Amino acid sequence: MLVDVGAAKVRKYASRESGDTLEMVERPHGGISFVLADGQRSGRAAKLISNIAARKAVTLLAEGARDGVAARAAHDYLFSVRRGQVRADLQILSVDLQTRTLVISRNTECPALLIDGAALRWLDEPAQPIGIYRQTKPVIAEYPLKVNLGVVIFTDGLVKAGLRKGERIDLYAEVKALLAEGVAATSAQALADALLARAIDLEGGLARDDMSVVALLVRPHVKPQDVRRLHVEFPVP
Repeated sequence: MLVDVGAAKVRKYASRESGDTLEMVERPHGGISFVLADGQRSGRAAKLISNIAARKAVTLLAEGARDGVAARAAHDYLFSVRRGQVRADLQILSVDLQTRTLVISRNTECPALLIDGAALRWLDEPAQPIGIYRQTKPVIAEYPLKVNLGVVIFTDGLVKAGLRKGERIDLYAEVKALLAEGVAATSAQALADALLARAIDLEGGLARDDMSVVALLVRPHVKPQDVRRLHVEFPVP
């Protein structure tokens, strides 16, 4: 099996910084985790909040903590340092090679979209953001790794795209169409790019909020070398 991950994000129009933070960390017992945090509001203040949440989660994951433990610790830390006055949406997406599972941990109102072959299913169990309510805990879903399994996670800026113009994005339909068109067969990056492009188009070309999307797909492994690759594009204004 080959785990293919792609991410795309854009900051709010006329804002100097994105309030979304995306981090990646290798798990000490095998595997990889992606942490996506969305700070309250936008701009520099939101970036500081999302950095606090993501940094705490990544640190613990790198030390071998389980996803649920890392999410709770991120909440406890944010709640403590900001005294319950700010919130952050936190999502952790992990490929755990110790258990050979795909783990999706959510502290957000945004659902995740599970891909199982040609079938799609929302993971939309109610979940609270971190930082506000003392007893907050993540909602966790776990699935055995297999070929053609995948998931798409995103921040609320993406799911609300087009709302101001009365044409809110239908992510389920968009992913379904992209799968049928073979876009997802190209790469997870192509899937993430296409979803972000569609969201920006519905916003009239100018993102009205920070938008981030992460796509993960499990594919057949056809290359003989066990080479890991990382590609990043980071525009500097």
